[in-house]
Amino acid sequence: MRVMLKFEIDCDADAAWRAIHSPQVASELYGPLITMSPFSDVPSTWEHGDNAAVAVSLAAVPLGKQFISITDSERMVAGRRVRIMRDSGIPLTGPLASLDVWDHQMAVSSVAGHPNRTLWRDRLTIGGASAPLLWPTLWALWQWRQLRITQLAPSWAFDLPEAESATA
Repeated sequence: MRVMLKFEIDCDADAAWRAIHSPQVASELYGPLITMSPFSDVPSTWEHGDNAAVAVSLAAVPLGKQFISITDSERMVAGRRVRIMRDSGIPLTGPLASLDVWDHQMAVSSVAGHPNRTLWRDRLTIGGASAPLLWPTLWALWQWRQLRITQLAPSWAFDLPEAESATA
């Protein structure tokens, strides 16, 4: 079963790529509903090949632990650079641990003619006997993710041009 999102955000593709690799941004996407806290050493920036575990809570009620396993890839699609981060980890404990498959991919690419806009694609694939029961909740959570990504994206372009930073 899948949950898929495709939408544009107000930041450039490089800023979106940095945000995808930020555990801090990941936490902000789910807040304030859901909190993620490190259960093992979590890097300040996700890199290709990184693994870590986080504890997930809903309003301070523990939901379980999630193993995160990051791989990055890149391809050209219709002449555009598409960068993809994949979390092929798996829920370790809690209700989501009943899933046999957890494959979360996020892809970013620039929007033609709009250098400060990014096309964001987000796909979660889940499988297992409990997937049909969990899918509606995950679908709703992914709608929240889209809202939060759209809200937060303008703040991701934090690099001021040198002339602006000197006067700020």
